[in-house]
Amino acid sequence: MSGRTTAEPGTGTGAATASRGALTAYATGSLGMGVWVTVPGLLLLYFLTDVLGVPAFAAGLTLLLPKAVDIVVHPLLGSRSDREARRHGHRRRMMRLGLLLGAAMAAMFAVPPGLTGWPAALWVGAWFVAGNLLFASFQVPYLTTVSDLLVGYHERTRVFMFRMLFLTVGLLGAGVAAPALTAAGGRGDYARMALLLALVMAATAVVALLGVRRLTGECGFRAPDAHAGRSTAADLKVAWADRDYRALVLSYLLTGTTTHLFLAALPYFTEYVFGNSKLTAPYMGLFLGPALFAGPVWTVWSRRTGKQRGLLLSQGAFAAGSLALLPGAALDGTPGIVVTAVIVMAMGVAFAGLQLFAFSMVPDAVAAAEATGSSKAGAYTGVWTATEAAGTAIGPYVYSAVLALGGFVSSTSDTHVSQPDAALTALLLGFTALPAVLMTAAALCQRGYSLDGARAGAEVEPS
Repeated sequence: MSGRTTAEPGTGTGAATASRGALTAYATGSLGMGVWVTVPGLLLLYFLTDVLGVPAFAAGLTLLLPKAVDIVVHPLLGSRSDREARRHGHRRRMMRLGLLLGAAMAAMFAVPPGLTGWPAALWVGAWFVAGNLLFASFQVPYLTTVSDLLVGYHERTRVFMFRMLFLTVGLLGAGVAAPALTAAGGRGDYARMALLLALVMAATAVVALLGVRRLTGECGFRAPDAHAGRSTAADLKVAWADRDYRALVLSYLLTGTTTHLFLAALPYFTEYVFGNSKLTAPYMGLFLGPALFAGPVWTVWSRRTGKQRGLLLSQGAFAAGSLALLPGAALDGTPGIVVTAVIVMAMGVAFAGLQLFAFSMVPDAVAAAEATGSSKAGAYTGVWTATEAAGTAIGPYVYSAVLALGGFVSSTSDTHVSQPDAALTALLLGFTALPAVLMTAAALCQRGYSLDGARAGAEVEPS
């Protein structure tokens, strides 16, 4: 099937439709992105506290401070991406730096023998900064590509549905493989895991570069306006002044914080609540696996009811699931493990909606802003990815702070310590009640977004 132009329902204008081959090649880039998002988010905090002997609070800072650099850099890269797109007619030049991301991944977990505590934290933190910068160089132009395409409201959801499917495969593969490969808990196990997944990241980045070129060739490329990218401060001012976009960003900051807190807390939950760290891998499979079928289902939902309703439903379901984990954890043995597994699967369905709807609403905000002549696609994406980076750091940091307040005792891979009751209580509440509160706040912020009803009203398919 080749790309074609069709009438976008309710718009009266021509809009391109991408071929499955182009979408598949483009979405392949999300496999490697999924690895980078999952592995540090899932294992890095635990790696620091229970393998390298870094105190919990210091480990949280090791994850938080590198992301502070990201918050500054992402908008700058967004403006630079707009400049390059206007000058060269594409955004692929900056993406090529992402080919080096795998090297940073491998080095981050290859901590030299003998390094523990603060020196080990500095090693990990330095490589985490390098990896985040390389990831941002790839991610910002990669995601902005969808805003450049000459496609309509529903086609943008379709593009992100393909991306979500491949992202889910990356999340699922890394989420299951990484804990399985490091189950023995040795430093060498973590280093080998990172090297193997780094090769996957490099290969998928190459395919994505080819996919971006093919996708823009089929659907057309909308170059940024003459003012885009000239001033990062001006671009940020335009993005932040957009009320609907601002509500979307604030909601996603809280959503990202919640989901990455969940990822960081899961290894602690399986180790200290159920006493079996090997449960981390199957629970990650149960959490991410449903997204393989939930993505297309959520896409159908979007066509019938709109994206915002789907996002609000996903947020509510995730919050309810977080609370339901608390009584499930109180059950002893197999019943508790089984009940938790069912709840985690339901939360995985909600997670698929959180990702699909939020990301597909960003190009909608860009398209709406273009109607007023104020759009800066790269700036919007730069702010968005900075928000995502902040959430990936704040979530684990908040959980590490909860552990520290509970008196959690760190250890190295060759020792095991008993945790005080206060630490176990903090560990459990941080995994259940706290995510429910954060996701509820995200839903309240999301209610300030009014664009979806206006844009989707004429395009929602009849039942």
